[in-house]
Amino acid sequence: MIIGERIRLRGIERKDLELACRYMNDPDVILNLWTMIPYPMTMEKEEKWFEEQNKNNNIYNFAIETINESKYIGGCGINNLDWNNSTATVGIYIGDKNYRSKGYGTEAMKLLLDFIFNQINVNRVELYVFSFNERAIKSYKKNGFVEEGRLRQRLFRNGKFHDEIVMSVLREEYFKDKK
Repeated sequence: MIIGERIRLRGIERKDLELACRYMNDPDVILNLWTMIPYPMTMEKEEKWFEEQNKNNNIYNFAIETINESKYIGGCGINNLDWNNSTATVGIYIGDKNYRSKGYGTEAMKLLLDFIFNQINVNRVELYVFSFNERAIKSYKKNGFVEEGRLRQRLFRNGKFHDEIVMSVLREEYFKDKK
């Protein structure tokens, strides 16, 4: 368990799956997470995803839980860990609408980065974000991420093409900002 000021990152538990499935069916969540067709999540798919978590040594997912209420509000984690090149690809979402745009995602990403850079021998953390997701971009920049490039017109959403932005933070940059 990783504890911050207002939230903690803990392992995902079976009891979280029903709420996770509901969060994954929120248009604000699903439209910002995947390049795939935003097809509704089912409990069967969510359970299969949960079962696969312990089978892959390159994926580490956490539940984001409030400290005061012990409420599961979203998730974050390492979606891929490239041991050869010391690179981690991360992702995050806040599923509960009442906790969006209030700094919970920024705090969760800070805790995740602290975990990665202090507990795993990783030099580079990267993520991909859609150009229209300005709230997320602002949050990532607060945690030291910089834009590296754009995959032009990579995503088709709501009748238009959008860029996908590649962002990263390096170990030396992260710790330089901490001093």
